Parts: sequence; C-alpha cells; structure tokens
Amino acid sequence: MGRDNKQGTSANKGSLPQTPKNQKIAPNKVSEEFSQEFMNLINSVTKEGKTKK
Repeated sequence: MGRDNKQGTSANKGSLPQTPKNQKIAPNKVSEEFSQEFMNLINSVTKEGKTKK
C-alpha cells in the first residue's frame, strides 16, 4: 500500500463544502432557480438560431 492510501475516517466526512451566504438558495426556491436557468438557456438558443439564419 502507498502512503496516500489512508484507510481511517476523515474529520471532514460529515461536513459539506462551504458555500458563500450570497450564493445559497432557500430549499423552497430551488425549482424556481432551475426554471429561470432553463428559460435563460432556451432564450439564448432561440436568439442564436434567429441571428444565424
């Protein structure tokens, strides 16, 4: 076994990565955020399609 093959438990195993407070989304707003992102994506694709023709 190599030296990097650590078999013990990690102290950070139960913690989540840190996210800045201004980037956190309330649980009840997650679906709203996804729908906004999809609409932005759809709008950008349709704009590109109209300008390329």
